Amino acid sequence: MTDQFSSAGTVELGRASRIQLQDMRGPVICGAVWGVLQAASPIGFWWLPPATVYALGLPLIAAVYIGLAVADGRPKVIAVESVVVAAFVVVAAMAVTGPAWLLVVGLAGHGLKDVWQHRTQFVANTRWWPPFCAAVDFVAALILLIAIVAGVQFH
Repeated sequence: MTDQFSSAGTVELGRASRIQLQDMRGPVICGAVWGVLQAASPIGFWWLPPATVYALGLPLIAAVYIGLAVADGRPKVIAVESVVVAAFVVVAAMAVTGPAWLLVVGLAGHGLKDVWQHRTQFVANTRWWPPFCAAVDFVAALILLIAIVAGVQFH
């Protein structure tokens, strides 16, 4: 006789987790590539200081969740995501002339928000988006962190 905590149930749970992780591999790899492109984005806007380019990108990335919230349709979700985007706009505005560390904090903070979104599914129907976006954010934040430590000037 087996109980509800049998090893067969654990095997099935482990298998389901592996399948879910395999499903997320593609979005995470694509997100890492986009993170590198995000870190290189000032090259495409050579006439602007890099801090300005990164600062413009931060709320743009965050604003995608407003669109996802509208697709979700719940007013509470739209309101919460709008407030979150407003916070990233403030961080980005401060980073235009402030320390470059704010860009790293903003990107890493958004990556953490993506991880939270993936775990809670606060905004419905975003299964692959949060892992993709978290990879973009964390890779770009890491590259900026390395650049800051190496002495690269952003202003």
